[in-house]
Amino acid sequence: MEKYVISGGKPLNGEVTISGFKNAAVAILPATVLANDVCVLENVPDISDIRAEVNILKELGAKVRWISNSVLEIDTSSINTIEVPLELGQKMRASYYFLGSMLSRFGKACVPMPGGCNLGARPIDQHLKAFTAFGAHNSLDYAMVNVESDNLVGAHVFFDTISVGATINAMLAAVMAEGTTILENVAKEPHIVDVANFLNIMGANVRGAGTDVIKIHGVKKMHGGTYSIIPDQIEAGTFMVAAAASRGDILIKNVIPKHLEPITSKLRVIGAEIEEYDDSIRVKGISGIYNTTNIKTMPHPGFPTDLQPVMGVLLCFAKGTSIITEGIWDNRFKYCDELNKMGANIQVEGRVAVFEGVEKLRPAPVTATDLRAGAALIVAALCTKGQSEVYEIKHVERGYVDIVKKIRALGGDIQKIVIPEETKFKQAY
Repeated sequence: MEKYVISGGKPLNGEVTISGFKNAAVAILPATVLANDVCVLENVPDISDIRAEVNILKELGAKVRWISNSVLEIDTSSINTIEVPLELGQKMRASYYFLGSMLSRFGKACVPMPGGCNLGARPIDQHLKAFTAFGAHNSLDYAMVNVESDNLVGAHVFFDTISVGATINAMLAAVMAEGTTILENVAKEPHIVDVANFLNIMGANVRGAGTDVIKIHGVKKMHGGTYSIIPDQIEAGTFMVAAAASRGDILIKNVIPKHLEPITSKLRVIGAEIEEYDDSIRVKGISGIYNTTNIKTMPHPGFPTDLQPVMGVLLCFAKGTSIITEGIWDNRFKYCDELNKMGANIQVEGRVAVFEGVEKLRPAPVTATDLRAGAALIVAALCTKGQSEVYEIKHVERGYVDIVKKIRALGGDIQKIVIPEETKFKQAY
């Protein structure tokens, strides 16, 4: 077990380079199964979720090697099983993308019910709705989801709710289905577009990604190729807020500014100074008082749910009352209890959190309950004079590449410490 020890209270200043987008990469790796060939992926984030998917691909029989710390070569021509091992698949939610890709290539797949962060009910019914429309049958056996079809046929699917995962899985399953597929009420996030672009590089015919309707003309065969994953807008947004909250000045490189517009607009309302360039963005905090604001998370192009916890930290320092309404998940405000341990004044009722600004936070031991909550607690600790400790950092390392190294390069005082076994026992009891 490990923890972060953070001595905060200093502005973060300097430059940081953003890594490849986790949410795109965890879908693109399973998509390589469709190629039955060699794919080279660039700008791959070296995080625990990606390493877990690499292990899944290897267990399926694929040949995978790191060419560099951000470039993967994946040969899926040697895959010899359609079953994702239970112990590997349960470690992360994105393992369900192997359902769509293996169903498309092999006509069947067997994947564990997905794991990942506990953010409330996260069913896969919309995924299965699409597979059924294409002619597949599904069953659940000992926590394993089985899908199978003798002949996938394109269909018209209208999703009951907007779901990123279901949109991507439907695309994966449809690219080699006979005929034409039309997907409506789909997610429009940047990583939907990135996955579609990758599929097209492999020979698919996907049109309309990023809009309300995606049309897919099935092809008989896919092939390998080389593709570079887009920058991580959530990592970029995290450092943008860290710059503002710490009253620092950070140039954030390797970004697509258009993908950051929801966070950029809110930071400007609150009072941060922002300069945009072609592939970078500079955020400067102010010495005065930040303005309050209200935020409601929504599917793209609305404010992203993955950035509301870190924005919550900044709202702790805004004088007056701010409100965050969570429009995606039922259980995304666990981090508020941890911030209150640090002296924040946050009241949570269901999907609404009310933030009353405070002059400062106090150092405290806090626990990351999920990936984005962990990032929020790190930012809070960096803005707090004194030494804080963040536990359960395994969540953070599922989504942020070299976060300790990057924060240190900005002048932050953060260390990763191994907790001795006897200490872990005392904490448990």
